[in-house]
Amino acid sequence: MIVYDLICPQEHRFEGWFRSPEDFSAQREEGLLVCPHCGSREVRRLPAGLHRGGMALPIEAPSNSVSAPATEPQAAPTSPLALLREMVSALKAESEDVGPRFAEEARRIHYAEAPARTIRGQASDEDFQALQEEGIDVFRLPDVGKDKPN
Repeated sequence: MIVYDLICPQEHRFEGWFRSPEDFSAQREEGLLVCPHCGSREVRRLPAGLHRGGMALPIEAPSNSVSAPATEPQAAPTSPLALLREMVSALKAESEDVGPRFAEEARRIHYAEAPARTIRGQASDEDFQALQEEGIDVFRLPDVGKDKPN
């Protein structure tokens, strides 16, 4: 295996491991190399470092070089809280709210006494623990309302 230092047009640096120099070239030509930071497929190899007395001195890529723009648009950075809110919102949109009947309805679904479906609702700590002990897959949704400080 060989390890190459790679860079994209946005100057994101990362490593790539390849079986051979030919493997690197083939993957690059087929568009299989992708920057893990921005998704750009325009990835090139950085020059290897110089070795003197056991110490590697990196050769920097020229900073005044003009690079082509990435072929794929960059996604705007999203905060973890925003991602969590989006996930909870999607789960709520795709589930049935059974309110305080959650534990009872979860058991009915688990034991095939009610149609299988995704439900949500309220359960006491004791009911939640009992459902888990019965082998019923349940989890708590975090309260990530926009009006709630975290």
